[in-house]
Amino acid sequence: MNRPGILVTGGTGYIGSHTTVELIKAGYHVVIIDNLSNSNVAVLDGIEAITGVRPDFVEADCTDIKALRALFEQYTDIKGIINFAASKAVGESVQKPLLYYRNNLNTLMNLLECMSEYKVDGIVFSSSCTVYGEPDDNPVTENSPIKPATSPYGNTKQISEEIIEDVIHSGAPFKSVILRYFNPVGAHPSALIGELPNGVPQNLIPYLTQTAIGIRKELAVFGDDYNTPDGSCIRDFINVVDLAKAHVTAVERLIEDKCATPVEIFNLGTGNGVSVLELINTFEEATGVKVPYRIAPRREGDIEKVWANPTHANEVLGWVADTPLADTMRSAWKWQLALREKGIM
Repeated sequence: MNRPGILVTGGTGYIGSHTTVELIKAGYHVVIIDNLSNSNVAVLDGIEAITGVRPDFVEADCTDIKALRALFEQYTDIKGIINFAASKAVGESVQKPLLYYRNNLNTLMNLLECMSEYKVDGIVFSSSCTVYGEPDDNPVTENSPIKPATSPYGNTKQISEEIIEDVIHSGAPFKSVILRYFNPVGAHPSALIGELPNGVPQNLIPYLTQTAIGIRKELAVFGDDYNTPDGSCIRDFINVVDLAKAHVTAVERLIEDKCATPVEIFNLGTGNGVSVLELINTFEEATGVKVPYRIAPRREGDIEKVWANPTHANEVLGWVADTPLADTMRSAWKWQLALREKGIM
């Protein structure tokens, strides 16, 4: 089956690489654009090893609209975009707000401008549960109130959603599916791709696995005095392959013109709230490996507790995140061991 081209921005990154695998398996021609600011081009080898297909790759920054236009001129079969090209760490965004606003918003606006010029049918936007801020009630649905953002990162996601709504409302000839992620974790079961940030990890799981293997001295758990059963923050941890599969379904809805409205929004989560301390315990039980950790002061920008009601995505997309958390933790550890074996980390 000859399916159209899909542009995956940030496609050598963590979620982007796993989504690229699922797109290729579904028969799409994938073109990746990435500036490699938080990823490695060797990820393409892992994608090829899993799928037997090497995606087309353009090393460029999506804030460079000339580079984007050149890409669309070269790859004329692109009918859909999945946008992962964004800075994504809550804590870092508090320290470097301009970096986040410049990168995340300019990237999106450039993509939307090119979509009209090159007749792209739709865009799947990588949003976040941070748009709900500190929710009044859990689990949150797509109709839960949008609260003031607790970090510049969260604010870029809120503003980006508003930009998409405004552009499409103005009469732009394309549609969008907005996917609000909860907390992606784990790695591909093959251990050929996984989460490999450059430098010190900003996300929990790579820091946890690097601590477990001895690269880091200890894991910092930010706060044990939250209003939760064990005092640590509660999140909805979703397997990254489950998450990637939702993007294939979303892009199919756009290309096949199945969207009920010009902008559709879905929460992507498991529906289960798990605390940070529970997650550490699950990792230890699943792998038999101890994780040294210490309780650190609360981190600015963190939300106390949030988890998804994924019913809308379950029913409309026919998608379910059903990989057990213990299996997900084992996949993350298998990936860390593979990195050590390759001499990467």
